[in-house]
Amino acid sequence: MSDTTDKKKRVIALGFFDGVHRGHGALLRRAVERARAYGPEGEAVAFTFDLHPASQILGHQVPLLSTPEDRKGLMERCYGIEDVVVGQFDRMMRMPWQAFVTDYLQKELGVVHVVAGHDFHFGYRGEGNPARLQALCAQLGLGCDIIQKVELDGITVSSTYIRTLVAQGEMERALEFLGHPHTFSGEVVHGKQLGRTIGFPTANLVVPPEILVPAHGVYATKVVTPDGVSHMAVTNVGVRPTVDDGDQVTVEPWILDFDGDLYGQKIRVEYYARLRGERKFDSLQDLTDMVYQNARETRIYFSQLEGKIPADR
Repeated sequence: MSDTTDKKKRVIALGFFDGVHRGHGALLRRAVERARAYGPEGEAVAFTFDLHPASQILGHQVPLLSTPEDRKGLMERCYGIEDVVVGQFDRMMRMPWQAFVTDYLQKELGVVHVVAGHDFHFGYRGEGNPARLQALCAQLGLGCDIIQKVELDGITVSSTYIRTLVAQGEMERALEFLGHPHTFSGEVVHGKQLGRTIGFPTANLVVPPEILVPAHGVYATKVVTPDGVSHMAVTNVGVRPTVDDGDQVTVEPWILDFDGDLYGQKIRVEYYARLRGERKFDSLQDLTDMVYQNARETRIYFSQLEGKIPADR
């Protein structure tokens, strides 16, 4: 992510973009369209904060759908955003709303066109709003688009609603509202290596405390390895009650038809469907039998899904 500027004509989409859902996509697509109109000099940029505004203003942690790295990757892969600027929320919340536009966006970042949502507020005490943004941009000679809310099935597409879906394990409905599978990227760490001894080696990922943990259970997923290849995987989310008495939540994908050393490398898990809840088995054999059954279910799921989800997701 960038915190510097250059001589390009920047078109910037403003928001936090947690999860990068279909509503965010409307802003990001517009920014790309406007940037292309400037030809080679145009650059489509997204602005996000380093911290969630609500967590700072309300004083309690808002569980996030995506890390900054995942937000950036989704904006680039799904919408063609070329750069992501991370603003320091502590600095921005003290800045007069006019200065955010004149000093930060126009002078510091070189922005020539702004795209914001209908409910975007900014600056000191959130005094900046879409109407004020449009009026000031007109005075400064900057372009400005305000994007209205996006609805699906009569429900406003929002990060708040999608967080509820993910927390309940409703990944297929979350996919509809996100426009892509719910995503989590992380570094593979060493576990107990028990899976390797019973036939299904897993790649262990630890979920950061600020990131929302999906409902505990087993999911049909895809894992993108560092070489960019996507693999089917059976992924367990939870505390492994059959083999572990600890309480650390891990994400453990068993990558099907894959043999390689991923320790210390970053992989991306993409959730498609919850197969079952987490449970404690009476024996390792019962656990093994169930995991192999889940692998069969995962293969069937993706064979039926083939052609319904864009390949670049």
